[in-house]
Amino acid sequence: MHRDHELHGRRRSRNFGLLAVLLAFILIIFGVTVVKIRTGGFAEGFDHVARPATLPAEDVSQ
Repeated sequence: MHRDHELHGRRRSRNFGLLAVLLAFILIIFGVTVVKIRTGGFAEGFDHVARPATLPAEDVSQ
Protein backbone atom coordinates (compact mmCIF):
# COMPACT_ATOMS: atom_id res chain seq x y z
CA MET A 1 0.00 0.00 0.00
CA HIS A 2 1.23 3.43 -0.82
CA ARG A 3 0.04 6.89 -0.08
CA ASP A 4 -1.16 9.09 -2.96
CA HIS A 5 0.74 12.23 -3.74
CA GLU A 6 -0.90 15.55 -2.86
CA LEU A 7 -1.20 16.35 -6.56
CA HIS A 8 -3.49 13.36 -7.07
CA GLY A 9 -5.80 14.55 -4.31
CA ARG A 10 -6.09 18.01 -5.83
CA ARG A 11 -6.69 16.57 -9.27
CA ARG A 12 -9.36 14.23 -7.89
CA SER A 13 -11.19 17.12 -6.19
CA ARG A 14 -11.07 19.17 -9.41
CA ASN A 15 -12.48 16.21 -11.33
CA PHE A 16 -15.35 15.88 -8.86
CA GLY A 17 -16.02 19.60 -9.20
CA LEU A 18 -16.12 19.30 -12.98
CA LEU A 19 -18.41 16.28 -12.66
CA ALA A 20 -20.81 18.33 -10.51
CA VAL A 21 -20.83 21.20 -13.03
CA LEU A 22 -21.49 18.85 -15.96
CA LEU A 23 -24.27 17.03 -14.12
CA ALA A 24 -25.89 20.35 -13.21
CA PHE A 25 -25.73 21.44 -16.86
CA ILE A 26 -27.26 18.16 -18.02
CA LEU A 27 -30.06 18.43 -15.46
CA ILE A 28 -30.84 22.01 -16.52
CA ILE A 29 -31.02 21.03 -20.20
CA PHE A 30 -33.16 17.99 -19.36
CA GLY A 31 -35.50 20.11 -17.24
CA VAL A 32 -35.92 22.73 -19.97
CA THR A 33 -36.62 19.96 -22.50
CA VAL A 34 -39.27 18.35 -20.30
CA VAL A 35 -40.99 21.70 -19.70
CA LYS A 36 -40.95 22.55 -23.43
CA ILE A 37 -42.42 19.16 -24.35
CA ARG A 38 -45.16 19.40 -21.70
CA THR A 39 -46.20 22.89 -22.82
CA GLY A 40 -46.15 21.97 -26.51
CA GLY A 41 -43.23 24.22 -27.38
CA PHE A 42 -41.90 21.76 -29.95
CA ALA A 43 -45.29 21.18 -31.59
CA GLU A 44 -44.96 24.33 -33.68
CA GLY A 45 -41.24 24.76 -34.02
CA PHE A 46 -39.50 26.57 -36.84
CA ASP A 47 -39.58 23.94 -39.58
CA HIS A 48 -40.00 26.13 -42.71
CA VAL A 49 -43.71 25.42 -43.18
CA ALA A 50 -46.77 27.55 -42.56
CA ARG A 51 -48.15 27.08 -39.07
CA PRO A 52 -51.91 27.22 -38.51
CA ALA A 53 -51.45 29.54 -35.52
CA THR A 54 -49.80 32.21 -37.70
CA LEU A 55 -52.31 32.14 -40.55
CA PRO A 56 -55.11 34.72 -40.55
CA ALA A 57 -58.44 33.43 -39.33
CA GLU A 58 -60.85 32.44 -42.09
CA ASP A 59 -64.31 33.92 -42.10
CA VAL A 60 -66.67 30.90 -41.92
CA SER A 61 -69.89 32.98 -41.67
CA GLN A 62 -70.29 33.30 -45.46
